[in-house]
Amino acid sequence: MNRICDLFGIKYPVIQGGMVWCSGWRLASAVSNAGGLGLIGAGSMHPEVLREHIQKCKKATDNPFGVNVPLMYPEIETIMNILVEEGVKIVFTSAGSPKKWTGFLKKHDVTVVHVVSSALFAAKCEEAGVDAIVAEGFEAGGHNGREETTTLCLIPSVRKATSLPLLAAGGIGTGEAMYAAMALGADGVQIGTRFALTHESSASSAFKDFCLKLNEGDTRLMLKKLAPTRLAKNEFFNEVEEAENRGATPEEMRELLGRGRAKKGIFEGDLMEGELEIGQVSAIINECPTVDSVMHQLISTFNETAARLSDTRF
Repeated sequence: MNRICDLFGIKYPVIQGGMVWCSGWRLASAVSNAGGLGLIGAGSMHPEVLREHIQKCKKATDNPFGVNVPLMYPEIETIMNILVEEGVKIVFTSAGSPKKWTGFLKKHDVTVVHVVSSALFAAKCEEAGVDAIVAEGFEAGGHNGREETTTLCLIPSVRKATSLPLLAAGGIGTGEAMYAAMALGADGVQIGTRFALTHESSASSAFKDFCLKLNEGDTRLMLKKLAPTRLAKNEFFNEVEEAENRGATPEEMRELLGRGRAKKGIFEGDLMEGELEIGQVSAIINECPTVDSVMHQLISTFNETAARLSDTRF
C-alpha cells in the first residue's frame, strides 16, 4: 500500500510537476497513461487556454490527472472557477498561502496539494486542511524557496513536521533518487526536469537540446530580490548576474526581467535572451525519450535499488 497511490488512484507514486511552458495536456495525459499523475501547468496559460487543455486531457486519458495553479496568478478567481466547472478533481497549489483557496476547492470535492520549501510552511499547510504536501528542495528548476534547503535535508525535516502524505521534489530524476527520497520519509516524488526533457513536453526542441548539454554548475538560483528562480546560464543569465552583483534594486530587476522571458526561452527556444528555467538534475540527463520510457526506467531502477539494498547490513 502507498498513501500517494491511494490518494490519487494511480499505479505509481510519481507526479509530474506542473511546469510553465512544458506541461500541457500532451505531457500530463502521457504521464497519467503511464501510471503516474500528470499535471497541467496553469501558470503559463490564459484562463480559456487552460480550459482547452483540461478538455483535451480528458479525451486523451481515462486516468486521473490534475492542474498546478500558482496562487499569485493574476486571474486566480477565474482559474479556480474553471477548475470547478470542468470537474478537475486534483489541484496542486504553489507560490502563496493555501488558506485562501483550499476551503473553496474542498467544498467541490477537490483533492488539494500544496508545494512548500520549509517545515514551517508544511505545518501551516496541514492547518489549512490540504490533503498532501510537496516539499521541494532548491535543486529544483524554476521558482524556488528562499530558504535554499536541499531536498536531502528538507524531506526528513518536513516529515517530522507533518503526518500528511508527502511528496519529495527537487533533484529527482532517477529511480535511485526516488528510492532515496522515500527512504528519508517521502511517500512519493514529484518530478519536473526529467519530464520537461521528454518527447511529449511542450518545451521547444531548441530548449530541450540546450538542456541536454548542461553540466554540473550550469544552473544557478537567481533573481533573489524578486522570486528566487533556478536558471541555466546564457546571455540573459549573465545580465541578471551583473545586475545583482552591482546591487540593482527590485524595480531595476523587474525592468530587466520584463514580460514573457520564460515563454521566449522555454517555449520559443530563444537561447540567448530567454529565461531558461531547469533543475540541477539536468546535468545527468542526456537524452529526450518518451514519457513511457522515462516511467519504465524510473520504476525499474527504483525496484532494482530496493532489491540491492534490502540485505545490506553493517
